[in-house]
Amino acid sequence: MGIKAREAGEDGAAAPAGRGRAGRGGAGAVAVPVAETRPAGRSRRPTRAERASSVREAIFQAAATAVGEHGYWDTSVNRITELAGIAQGTFYHYFESRQALMDELLTHVGMDLLKAMGTAVMGASGFYEIEERGYRAFFEHMRKHPWLFRVLNEAEVAAPIAYSKYVAVTTAHYIASLRRSVEAGEIANYGEAELEALAHMLIAARTALYRRYYRSTRVSRRQIDAAVAVYMKLVRGGVR
Repeated sequence: MGIKAREAGEDGAAAPAGRGRAGRGGAGAVAVPVAETRPAGRSRRPTRAERASSVREAIFQAAATAVGEHGYWDTSVNRITELAGIAQGTFYHYFESRQALMDELLTHVGMDLLKAMGTAVMGASGFYEIEERGYRAFFEHMRKHPWLFRVLNEAEVAAPIAYSKYVAVTTAHYIASLRRSVEAGEIANYGEAELEALAHMLIAARTALYRRYYRSTRVSRRQIDAAVAVYMKLVRGGVR
């Protein structure tokens, strides 16, 4: 089911065959991003670099979808290539092994989450608004990409290199945001040496709440909003 990447040429790249990314795990082949065409209606052939980028992205999205459905241990190269619509030989043109892909997977797909959160907090008036907007953006992105939670949670054991990189980048972003709030006088009770621990605590709280409320289809929007309110009550009362 779905659109598959078409294999193209001797370089092992694939011509783009559709837009966007797969939404839910197990939904079929992964759609490959399409290189932009000229507005006058006359299309041009994508360059080799564009084709290579499209195939590489298709592999990442197929791997993320497969891990979300089956877990790291049962995500084989065969499963990934079937979802991406490429030959196994093409896979090895981009990654020397399955583990090499897994060692990049979380950091690759996790950047989209950081971008979504960054976009959501633009224009916020202060720390608490930033925190609430970032909180909601985190969960909205996770709901749209349900495979991401499993990609993240199993990575610590199955892909420790990717996990360490992702945690380092995520924590660094959070610490930088907290530091700006300290410098602006919005947070007065925490010093520089405490910001890393504070960042980890807030990240852990989000993860726990996602596991309880957002992963379940039986939880109502009212319950979700209540969880947001409790989280922000804790932040407002404890982070000053």
